[in-house]
Amino acid sequence: MNRDVIITCAVTGAADTVGKHPGVPVTPRQIADACIDAAKAGAAMTHIHVRNPKTTKGSRDPALFREVVEMVRASGVDVIINLTAGMGGDFVPGQDNAAIAGPGTDLAGPLERLAHVEELLPEVCSLDCGSMNFGMGNEVYINTTACLQTMAARCKELGVKPELEVFDLGQIRCARHLIDQGLIESPPLFQVCLGFAWSAGADTASMLALTNALPAGANWFSFGPGNLQMPMAAQAMIMGGNVRVGLEDNLYLKRGVLASNGQLVEKAAHIIDQLGGRVLSPREARVKLGLKPRG
Repeated sequence: MNRDVIITCAVTGAADTVGKHPGVPVTPRQIADACIDAAKAGAAMTHIHVRNPKTTKGSRDPALFREVVEMVRASGVDVIINLTAGMGGDFVPGQDNAAIAGPGTDLAGPLERLAHVEELLPEVCSLDCGSMNFGMGNEVYINTTACLQTMAARCKELGVKPELEVFDLGQIRCARHLIDQGLIESPPLFQVCLGFAWSAGADTASMLALTNALPAGANWFSFGPGNLQMPMAAQAMIMGGNVRVGLEDNLYLKRGVLASNGQLVEKAAHIIDQLGGRVLSPREARVKLGLKPRG
């Protein structure tokens, strides 16, 4: 069991959740405030996507990331900033010709996907370690090995630790390949993503299988979506990991009750306390994760 637990809060994501919950942060001000609230509730790290304020859809506009990060940093609230680098890998085959990108496609080169990371130099950014079918539709999420190698190498040059997001055992093998190439500095940081179509399931057996495949000495978080968020948080702690909560993955505090990010962090912190653990501060989390000091 891990008794010294880091909470990360994924405050908004890029999925089509705004119509389901009026509290999902959309504007840079709302997203920054969500990060600040989560930090005050006990999150040592916030995982940040941005959205186009006009369409509410996910965006990779560096200017939007800049607004959010500058507001969080100016708030004086201490929190580890973890920027997504996942946008720019979406391909939707055309209906009449699968070789032609259809509506919803957003593809960018590896360095373009890191443009906001290079400018803002967060302590952490996400790195999704493989390609996969996403959801029940026609979308494919593309992360080639060459792309990941380029992104990992650039993160190392920038001194930004990649959060290696893995959805199945094959993606862990890919992440270990990056580590073996010397592209990821020790200790590696993993996010074990469970319960999505089509990832490993959000259940004890899947979490055990994936975490058993991680390299020795790795730090890891795990989470499940929807009503599995809190059970998977407890399971991660019991199995030696850290926890992720937030509106990116779950909109509800309990059945029928919409949540805020701060409330989800508070609930996770209560679970950790009830299981005999304690929630680490950002300063303690930086030491545990081996993050490089800024400034």
